[in-house]
Amino acid sequence: MARAGGSPGGGVVTPVGRFRGRRIGLLSGGLSSEREISERSARSVAGALRGRGYEVYPIAVDRSVGDALRSARIEVAFNALHGRYGEDGCIQGLLEVMGIPYTGAGVLGSAIAMNKWLSKQLLAAAGIPTPPAALVSPGRSLPELPCPLPVVVKPNGEGSTNGVSIVREPGALEGALARARRYDQEALLEEYVPGREVTVAVLGDRALAAMEVVPLGEEFHTYAVKYTPGREQFILPAPLGDGYPRALEVALATHRTLLGGSYSRVDLRFRPDGAMFVLECNTLPGLHELGWFPAMAAHAGIGFDDLIETILDTAALGVRETVLDPEEGGG
Repeated sequence: MARAGGSPGGGVVTPVGRFRGRRIGLLSGGLSSEREISERSARSVAGALRGRGYEVYPIAVDRSVGDALRSARIEVAFNALHGRYGEDGCIQGLLEVMGIPYTGAGVLGSAIAMNKWLSKQLLAAAGIPTPPAALVSPGRSLPELPCPLPVVVKPNGEGSTNGVSIVREPGALEGALARARRYDQEALLEEYVPGREVTVAVLGDRALAAMEVVPLGEEFHTYAVKYTPGREQFILPAPLGDGYPRALEVALATHRTLLGGSYSRVDLRFRPDGAMFVLECNTLPGLHELGWFPAMAAHAGIGFDDLIETILDTAALGVRETVLDPEEGGG
């Protein structure tokens, strides 16, 4: 990824146009609860790439996506999917097998980041602060709560705050678990961190900016709040004082630990005492008109069209085909 100038977290990027003249498959829709958001991202991405002269072929992703990619003779895939099958390593594995370079994190990074419980284990091992949690698996008794109430109950492998509840009374726990299990059989009980929500955009090897996101009229960022204009207030840059560079540092460390690939968005919580905790890493953050990632990129001096073309420039395959060395095989 070519880039020029700028201070830490800022500067501009200069796309190199690696895939000009190639058939770009724009993957959208998909098989998750986030298909509508994926379609929003895809519309914005298509406008940016076509405005720069790229051949963009929309691929509505369903279970026949392999046939669609083959019949359209797609040479490079821009992954605008969100959620299950598109953000968890599944579509990445298919593209690897088909030999089609794609944007975003690879198979392993996508799978790791989508699994909140596994992500937490890796973050903790790397010394990155994350709220204590317990995993609730199907068919097993309810584990001991990781902390006193309140706790956050969330599906283990879902995005866009779908199925998330804050539980303040013991009697509400079972209902919250049932809601989370509509999206994933495994659920997470996580310590509720009071304070401010901050998100950080990471592009390549740089944390671009940190932004505070305030839900208006709600306790937290529900699906409706995130995707309805006027339901959130954005403070950019986040007013964290001396904590600002630390937020960028922790987000970049999270991105690297979870193999976030060419870009990601890391969500944090700041307690009133200044303590900071990583909630999750989104390896395919929204690129639509309400997307947090494009707003932070713009703050860092990166226009939307440059951002999209730069992401396309990073499309790659992560698995290399190998053959047995005759000397290794004794032949």
